[in-house]
Amino acid sequence: MNPIFFYIKDKLKDLYQERELSSIIKIILTDIFSMSTIEIYGGKDKFFSSKEMAELDVIIERLKKNEPIQYILGYEIFYGLKYKVTENVLIPRPETAELVEWIISYSEGKSGKIIDIGTGSGCIAISLAANIPGVSVEGWDISQEALNVASYNAKLNNVDVTFRNVDILSFSSDGEKYDVIVSNPPYITEAEKDDMQSNVLEWEPFTALFVNNSDPLLFYRKIAQVGIDSLLPDGRIYFEINRSFFKEIVAMLEEYGYRDIEVRKDCFGNERMVKARL
Repeated sequence: MNPIFFYIKDKLKDLYQERELSSIIKIILTDIFSMSTIEIYGGKDKFFSSKEMAELDVIIERLKKNEPIQYILGYEIFYGLKYKVTENVLIPRPETAELVEWIISYSEGKSGKIIDIGTGSGCIAISLAANIPGVSVEGWDISQEALNVASYNAKLNNVDVTFRNVDILSFSSDGEKYDVIVSNPPYITEAEKDDMQSNVLEWEPFTALFVNNSDPLLFYRKIAQVGIDSLLPDGRIYFEINRSFFKEIVAMLEEYGYRDIEVRKDCFGNERMVKARL
């Protein structure tokens, strides 16, 4: 093992579990310092210059402050594509990739119009546009900073998506009709803060994560209402959800007249996705 590996491990050993730390070290050495697997694990020594050591120490200090490695790298890989990430957008997660896969599997190669509400980095909208031939995709967000990142990511991946600055809570139907509405809205209640990891709580955008304890279904209810006016007949709505409220979300959708409601668990066994038909 390269000595640099053990140097980083010693500096961060009290902050991360063994497996996670090894993964982070590998990312640092391969993605930032362009070391090969043989150089890391094969016993072939690669010595860092004083400049490289200074850069490495800055990265270590940032990690000690619980900054996510994705923000340090400046990107994340999601559904096979590379996305710029900043502190203005959530870091794309595996559960959201499962939601994307679900939508693609139901597209059956059909084109149509899709809207991604609360698009953030654009990972859902861009992934759908890249994988469903002929589809027209819009991404909406209240944050112009997030939309700037999303627009960059669309260009980065050579995908055509229209981004709009929209506050969904004050949105009224503009007459446009869509085949699919998808959203991964803020769904973590403020009461759940104590259970969250510090690298999420202290770094990722608060408004993209949290909803008031008194109305945890705020965004789901409003988006479902928008769907009534904006979905085409037989149109579908997809949500990423808080597992604690999946029964309440299903009941709300039933109340608004949605049908064929289906809840799916994510790769961790949690109720994480809902699909319904208008």
